Amino acid sequence: MDWMTGFQRALDYIEAHLQGELDVAAAAREAACSPFYFQRLFGILCGMSLGEYVRARRLTLAGRDLAAGGAKVLDTALQYGYDSPESFARAFQRFHGVTPSEARRGAPLKSFAPLSVQITLKGGQIMDYKIVDKPSFTLLERVERHSVADGRNENTIPDFWTRTQADGTLERLLAQAPDKTYLFGVCYGNQPTDDKTFDYAIAAPADPSAPVPEGFRLAEIPARTWAVFPCLGPMPEAIQSLWHRIITEFFPGSEYEPTYELDMEAYPVGDMSAEDYPSEIWVPVRKKK
Repeated sequence: MDWMTGFQRALDYIEAHLQGELDVAAAAREAACSPFYFQRLFGILCGMSLGEYVRARRLTLAGRDLAAGGAKVLDTALQYGYDSPESFARAFQRFHGVTPSEARRGAPLKSFAPLSVQITLKGGQIMDYKIVDKPSFTLLERVERHSVADGRNENTIPDFWTRTQADGTLERLLAQAPDKTYLFGVCYGNQPTDDKTFDYAIAAPADPSAPVPEGFRLAEIPARTWAVFPCLGPMPEAIQSLWHRIITEFFPGSEYEPTYELDMEAYPVGDMSAEDYPSEIWVPVRKKK
């Protein structure tokens, strides 16, 4: 199953299960990846979180049902996953601009169409990358738990970097690194956490026998084949834009697919806000079957 087919199957599953509780893990299985990575890729591809999309589709259908005149507000609220008529009414009014009762009386409503995967032709752009077979290596890490819910990680991870720079963590990591030239941001996506949270580490290469300072940990990154993509521009905008191109341009047409276990971003020491700041995205890959 190719990448685009799997993502479309996941979208079809979501559309068929908008009533009641949505099983994110089941949708992710349709896309052949973990619940965390499915939600992360969804945000990169669609420009909104999975939760925002599901809410928009549910409220669209709820408005349709109420406008048809036969549905009760309480029944509609429960049908589309709301615990109470009050929480449903608040969400409904934010989305449609009218109350559920006004919708039943024929007030104008908004509609959010379901997403679908389409193949489009765009202007040909060169994407630089290299495939690297790398043996296992060790990182010294400062780790925090983050959430993909409503795209929070796009704000909390840059804040994590800001805090670690202010409190001296980055200097302590670099002091342990053999070459003292760059840091990694490591996203661990296949851990036994809930569907929305993941461990994110700010890390530096380290000697596995070196002492571990308090508040840090050593992690062994297994030997893997990596697709390495160079990036140029200020953080975090440049790296977020490159992620979108990797998912929408590289993997659909490549002989490789991600392994969905972790990924890393490499940040050299320098001004991360500079227009010419160089960085890299590292994605473990395998050849498509």
